[in-house]
Amino acid sequence: MPDDFSPPAGPDLRLDLELRLVRYFTVVAEHLNFGRAAAALHLAQPSLSRQIQRLEDQLGVRLFDRTPQGSSLTEAGQAFLPRARALLQAANQAALTARAAAPPHAITIGYVGDLIVTPAVRELRHRYPDAQVRTRHLSWQDTHALPQRQVDALLVRLPLPFPTDRLRVTVLYDEPRVVVMPVSHRLAGKESLTLDDLADEELVACTSTPTIWSTPRRLGSGPDGPAAPSGPSADDSFEDKLELVAGGHSVAILPAGDRRSTLRTDLATIPLTGIDPCQVVVATHANDRNPLVGAFREIAGRTLDRPPVRR
Repeated sequence: MPDDFSPPAGPDLRLDLELRLVRYFTVVAEHLNFGRAAAALHLAQPSLSRQIQRLEDQLGVRLFDRTPQGSSLTEAGQAFLPRARALLQAANQAALTARAAAPPHAITIGYVGDLIVTPAVRELRHRYPDAQVRTRHLSWQDTHALPQRQVDALLVRLPLPFPTDRLRVTVLYDEPRVVVMPVSHRLAGKESLTLDDLADEELVACTSTPTIWSTPRRLGSGPDGPAAPSGPSADDSFEDKLELVAGGHSVAILPAGDRRSTLRTDLATIPLTGIDPCQVVVATHANDRNPLVGAFREIAGRTLDRPPVRR
């Protein structure tokens, strides 16, 4: 045998070849120069030499004859080269086959109320055309779909009606607040209002929404006026609550971006100053490894960083 290596004896010779080392070998065989091969691989030449030495040690043969003028393949190297190329091609094909056979990536994105998720979903589908990107419109009562893992991401306004210690919450933008009241209300003609202007209203924040409602009051000036209706409950729809406001029994403080109240001509919407804004966020599970979840969060941060323009 012309080389100095002694291969392991025995009929059951099992090699654990690293594909990385095999690829290095094919590049050196192509250039027949360690310096040029190292440059092509973006490696230091001494490091490449050590990696080829490791491969030769594993095979038990010398693959290259090294001279000051360059390198040449040994007989063993010439015999190994076509098999090495076939091995790399087979490994690549195996990876492609495995990916094709795997279930497609999927994500379900929940969004609440009037919030619009379309720009982020459109870009996510464009970036991952083979993925299953679903959307699910949720009421405030349905936001538990995130901790219950019925959705993978949630576009929502704070506060969230469940613990967030195991969630990753990314703030997208702030929204000012507005007061919604019947057009007949004594303050309906104001250009803006403060909380002091609402001193006669008993304001109650809902625990699961960013909306603040005043408790229903009797109509009329005296205690004998018509009885006040019951206040909004968690089971009432948003429209039911607006009906309570339109009837003159209550007022509401809403995020300015929620324009559903403007569809009614019997309601007035007035900017409210001196109060903290609402925050629109994307919430996901903190340790979710689905690549689509991270991609959606990144895309949402760019495309949903302000409320959409409504005309």
